[in-house]
Order: sequence, then structure tokens, then C-alpha cells
Amino acid sequence: MNSMKTDGIVFNVQKFSIHDGPGVRTTVFLKGCPLRCQWCANPESQLSGVQILYDETKCLRCGQCVRRCPEQALNMDEDKRVHVNFQRCNGCLLCAQQCPGKALTHEGERKSVEELVDVCLQDRAFYEESGGGVTISGGEGMSQPDFTEALTTALREQGIHTAIETTGCVSEDVFRRLAPLFDLLLFDVKHYDPARHQEGTGVRNERIIENLAWAKDNGLQILPRIPVIPGFNDSLEDAEGIALLLNQIGLKRVQLLPFHQMGERKYEFLNRDYVLKGVKALHPEDLTEYRQVFLDAGLDCFF
Repeated sequence: MNSMKTDGIVFNVQKFSIHDGPGVRTTVFLKGCPLRCQWCANPESQLSGVQILYDETKCLRCGQCVRRCPEQALNMDEDKRVHVNFQRCNGCLLCAQQCPGKALTHEGERKSVEELVDVCLQDRAFYEESGGGVTISGGEGMSQPDFTEALTTALREQGIHTAIETTGCVSEDVFRRLAPLFDLLLFDVKHYDPARHQEGTGVRNERIIENLAWAKDNGLQILPRIPVIPGFNDSLEDAEGIALLLNQIGLKRVQLLPFHQMGERKYEFLNRDYVLKGVKALHPEDLTEYRQVFLDAGLDCFF
């Protein structure tokens, strides 16, 4: 089978997931995303290649990584903190492999379709018992289109239910090729307003909305999911705008994903500033009025 020769860059495989679609699932996280959401819980997923992470608390300040890097992608500042130039880094991992303090680690490794199918099939009994399956996530689940197509096709041939977490921010051709392969689209809807969407994610949302509408018009199973982010889309006015958008497209169910801080520490490892550092997490009880806006608009809204 030719598709089994296709490989991609994966940064996590999470078993027994219960939040990424129906039943018990295995979630495969792919590297690469066109968005730069300020609240991203997986910032290590954004770059498409293998990525070095740095934990300053473990660093011995020995400088071995700087000396050994063949691409001169690492340097130390005056306080002997290591900084990685990801434009120069080629992902060879020599620095991480030889770091005596284990301060340097990496996210992302190349996996074949066959390897991942074997891992997923280990839990076939749980899928069958719970109505679960496999979810492709990221990053953006469609960011490696050939790999995503090959992996999803192989899973479907095994009778496995497939879902994808998608931002919808991919080309029309890629979306229309891949979306019909999935039994369920877990589709992020971050804002209704193009300008505000760009402020929070780095891109406008016209293409995203077009892809969402196409999926609905073509009978695909879609669950819109709204990450509710303080200061970005958490006002009642924002809820009204998103509810109106969903009704215009013809979608009648929506899931709210309250903002959390589980990815905050990762920004330190990546030597990146985190805009929402210290912002209080949200919980379902904080969003009672927000949810009511969707219910009043005739939408089945849940957490």
C-alpha cells in the first residue's frame, strides 16, 4: 500500500482521550499551524519542523550545545541563558542528545503511517466499546495534507472512526480534499469579526468561514467549538456575533472551551513571551450568561 510509505512530523500521541470527539480516542498531534493564537496551549506545534525546547532550571551553563551545533543556531547571552534561532536550526538534535543537564529537549519526530496505525489499533477494543476512534489534531490537523490523507485513509480501511481538530485555515483545495475523509470535524470558531480574528490569531477569518460553510453545505458532520478567551471573545456581544454566524451557516450545536493555562510553561521553554501570562482561567460557571446567549439563539450549547 503506497500510502504506508508516507510519513509526517508528530509531536504527541495521546491515548485514552475523552475530550477530542466521541468515546475513548487516541489523539495524534501533528506539527505545523498557520495561526499564531495568543492563547495557544500547544505553541510547540506551530512550527512545522522538529523544535528544540530549553528548560533554564536544568541548564549547567556549560556551553556544549553552542559549540556542537553545526548550524550555529544556538547562542548564550551574558547571563549564560541559551537562545535558539529556529530559522537556522535544522532539527538535527545534536544539542539535545548531548546536553549533560537535559536542559534541551525536542518536540516533533518523524513517524510513518504504518507506525501510527499500529499504535492506534492497540486500542481498537476501547473504540468499539465506547464508540470512540482516532482524532487528528495539532497545530492544524490539515497542515501536513498528504500525511493526513494517508493516515486517515489507512484508519478508515480498518473501520476506525476518525475525527479532526481543525482551524479551517487551509486552502480551499486542501480542505475540500481532506474534510470529507473524516466522520467528524471539530471545527474551531474563534471570532465572527475578521479584524478581531486577525488581532488574536494573526490571520483574518474569511477563508475559515468559507470552509466551514462548504462543509455544512456538503453534509459533513461538524461540531463548532469556541475557545472562550478573556479579552478576545468573551463578551456577550462576542457571543451574539458568533451565534448569528453559526445560525447563518445553518449549524445548530456548539461547544464552549473555557480558557485554561495548561500551556503557559511551554512558552518559557521556547524563549517566547506569553501575552496571557497570569490571566485567570475560566470555568463553566463563569460562562453561564455567555452560554445563555447561544441557547436564546436556538443553539444547543454545551461544555
